[in-house]
Amino acid sequence: MAIPTYEEIMLPLLKILSDGGIHKYKELEEKLKNVFNLTEEEVNLRRESGVKIFYNRIGWAATYLKKAELIESPKRGEFKITEEGSRLLVEGVEHLDYKYLMK
Repeated sequence: MAIPTYEEIMLPLLKILSDGGIHKYKELEEKLKNVFNLTEEEVNLRRESGVKIFYNRIGWAATYLKKAELIESPKRGEFKITEEGSRLLVEGVEHLDYKYLMK
């Protein structure tokens, strides 16, 4: 399977956070790895610069979700869903992408 784009990661990330708890980045990486059925090789694939691609895309997904105020980061490397994020899930959103978040 190909490594998902940051937009493909957004909704599963929000759903993982839907329990209302605070989740650490590494925990989210592991859960998302399982959601997308990625191998260790895919998770550890790096760009020429040395940055892990999957890790980087999770970061971009979280950045856009924070900008849309659907999640918050109480501390560096920790994430929590907001009331707005919970409301969006209750409404049954089926797809999230940059265009959706910016409306």
